[in-house]
This record gives sequence, C-alpha cells and structure tokens, in this order.
Amino acid sequence: MTRDEFNAFCATLPATSHVVQWGNSDVWKVADKVFAICGWNDGKDAFTFKVTPLVFEVLGDHPGIRPAPYLASRGMKWLQHYDTPGLSDPDLKNHLRLSYDLVAEGLSKKKRRALGIPIPDDTA
Repeated sequence: MTRDEFNAFCATLPATSHVVQWGNSDVWKVADKVFAICGWNDGKDAFTFKVTPLVFEVLGDHPGIRPAPYLASRGMKWLQHYDTPGLSDPDLKNHLRLSYDLVAEGLSKKKRRALGIPIPDDTA
C-alpha cells in the first residue's frame, strides 16, 4: 500500500478527518481520536493502527510488523506495518477499518449519532 492509497482508503470511512503532523505524518482521526498514522521508517511508508490485545499478541512478532514506536511503549495496543512481508494490502485495509471501529466504539452513542457513525443495535 502506498501513502496515497492509505489516505484514499481512510478518507472513505465515515466522519474522519486528516491532519499532517508529527514530522510530516498523515494522521487520521474519527472525531478527535487518532485511528491511523502513516509516517516514515527508513525512507519507506510505515502504517500504524490500533488493535485488540489478542491481535497485538498474535501479530506483534510477525515479520514486517512491530509494536508501534512510542504508542506501544506506553502500554497502548498499537502495531506498525513497517516492512515486508508485513500485511497484504487487503489485510492492512481490514486492520485499518478495525482500528477505526475500535476508536469509534469509544465515542459516546450521542457523539456517534451526531457524526452519522452507525451504531449496531441502536434503538434510541
């Protein structure tokens, strides 16, 4: 996946915003919460995303994937796809979408409704 493909995919997710910060990294947020980052690792794109504790344990030692610098060292469950073989493009997109979902789930139902983010089994 290229940086342009990363940005195009993240832009398709509901109620997202994009900023460039932290040393020219592309940072994607839902509401005001970060769910994906594309920065550089030795001149190559590196993609950082939030994961569940189980995924963190399973993929954390996979070649081309590591606990995300800075975030994981603070106890957060974030991984970084930084080299080959890493994840295939479809798998990386799935993890980016899951990261979005994890972060969106942390928003209040009121906030999700206001942003137009679907809420499973929402009867209110």
